[in-house]
Amino acid sequence: MKNIAIGVIALAVLAAAGTVLPSWAVFLVTMALAKGLVSLGIVTMMRAGVVSFGQGLFYCLGAYVAALLAQATGSTDIFLLGFAAIVVAIVVGLVFGPLLSTYRGIFFAMLSLSLSMILYGALSKMTVLGGTDGMNVAAATFLGFHPEDRPLQLSLYFFTMAVTVLASIGLRIYFDSQRGLISLAIRDNELRVEYLGSSVRHAMTVNYVIAAALGGIGGAISAVAIGHVDPEFAYWTTSGEFVFVAILAGYLSIPAVFVASIILELVRSFSNLYFPNSWQLALGVFLLVVIFVLPDGIGSWLSRRGSAVRGAGR
Repeated sequence: MKNIAIGVIALAVLAAAGTVLPSWAVFLVTMALAKGLVSLGIVTMMRAGVVSFGQGLFYCLGAYVAALLAQATGSTDIFLLGFAAIVVAIVVGLVFGPLLSTYRGIFFAMLSLSLSMILYGALSKMTVLGGTDGMNVAAATFLGFHPEDRPLQLSLYFFTMAVTVLASIGLRIYFDSQRGLISLAIRDNELRVEYLGSSVRHAMTVNYVIAAALGGIGGAISAVAIGHVDPEFAYWTTSGEFVFVAILAGYLSIPAVFVASIILELVRSFSNLYFPNSWQLALGVFLLVVIFVLPDGIGSWLSRRGSAVRGAGR
């Protein structure tokens, strides 16, 4: 109940903020939340001690599924596109999850990255899908509602916000469950987890599939928000951004992931505006400062603040 209450409050705050934010800020936050969902998948795997450098695979899959389904059916309903993206991502996750779940460390990272780059290479060569130029995505509709301009932007913002809150509540419940806590035990000593009767491979596969679903819906939302998809969605630099956010946030707090994603979008946008030729340097310096001050990520600071508030309440 506590998680649901917090989620409702967060939903209300984000909804109120969207009505007063300028259009550029609404778009920025929408993209930050969508990418935050993808990074949340990496955080889910980080809890078990592995980091995926190929989350762009599912981000790109979700985006192309949304684009192709809209083109094939003529329907741009965001609920349909999002659901299809999640289903396809889960199916692909179930195919590769059992394989990757047997690897750890750099092997897991590089194998996940290779899968993403294989998709990038395939899409770049497929002229039927636009090749390196990609495809356009028509404006989204919402269960028969066809908004335009500012109402369209706000509708997509509200949809993204609702998905973000629901995903956060669901993952919080999962993280606090026995299955979710096994991930932390695997991070510490997976051999003991096996001795206690739990399957490490199964737990890792579940985490990978959850990350796949989050990547799929994040990609679908981004494709609709931008109005265009291309193979760069699967490129290694895109996956690197998601890893950047996950490291910046840490694995101790779910809200920290979205805070980190918004910070990344703000820093990148303003750095690109004022330092167009060296904005990557500004991002790197910012990450180094955060790692030095908060080695466990923004989530460690939020967790300490939450503990302090609960202690004061007693």
